[in-house]
Amino acid sequence: MKALLIMKATAAPALSPRRTTRRFATGRAVAALMLREMSTRYGRSPGGYVWAILEPLGGIIVLSLALSLIIRSPSLGSSFVLFYATGLLPFMLYNTVQNMVAKALIFSKPLLVYPSVTWIDAIVARFLLNLLTGLMVTYVLLFGVLHFSETTAVVRLEAIVAALALVALLGLGVGVMNCLICGLFPVWEQVWSIVNRPLFLASGIFFIMEDLPRQMQEYLWFSPWIHVSGLLRTGIYPTYDAPYVSVIYVLLSGLLPLSFGLLLLRRYHKDILGR
Repeated sequence: MKALLIMKATAAPALSPRRTTRRFATGRAVAALMLREMSTRYGRSPGGYVWAILEPLGGIIVLSLALSLIIRSPSLGSSFVLFYATGLLPFMLYNTVQNMVAKALIFSKPLLVYPSVTWIDAIVARFLLNLLTGLMVTYVLLFGVLHFSETTAVVRLEAIVAALALVALLGLGVGVMNCLICGLFPVWEQVWSIVNRPLFLASGIFFIMEDLPRQMQEYLWFSPWIHVSGLLRTGIYPTYDAPYVSVIYVLLSGLLPLSFGLLLLRRYHKDILGR
């Protein structure tokens, strides 16, 4: 009897079902989500990515033609097209990123039932795809306008890269916060669309800070988009200094909503997804 007990104790344990783990699961999920959205947004429409370039180009041309009939010369340089491109392109990049990130969970909801796909994967995938697309459009149009414009602009690449990085952070931060609020309170999507419209006028597309009265400058300084457009223009116009630009303020404007949004989404993402 004792020998039997010893044999049972020393016997090899029963083999449990082998657990398979996928390497780089997050990267695979993000890539799959990006490919899915690319095929949905661009693969099924005539022209695909061509329209992503033609739409902002058309907006820049229309703005330039319309305002050139009213204003004799732009605030900087002599090219209306270049001046409005340096204001419109970063704002469009921000607006696209924040809008798409805000709808990330709803867009990818059918795929979030799979354990290998998480809510953070959906946000990262939508952010990366729309950021890369927006950067491509910005690069093609901005340097295309520089090439064909009659201007002696001296490009400071570090200022342009810094401005676009801040735009990406603002778009991600606002988008994540709106993803949370819209998920918990769907009516916020309509409210935000109304609130967001005046930002188009306060983002520095049509003017520079120095064009405004002193008191208005003090209020407009709190708009992070005026800092971004000013920083970008210092990279295009060598004589423009933009001393009002505060990179730290723009960083805080993006990091604070991003931090709070991610923290609260971790707690409430299941409520938003209805699981």
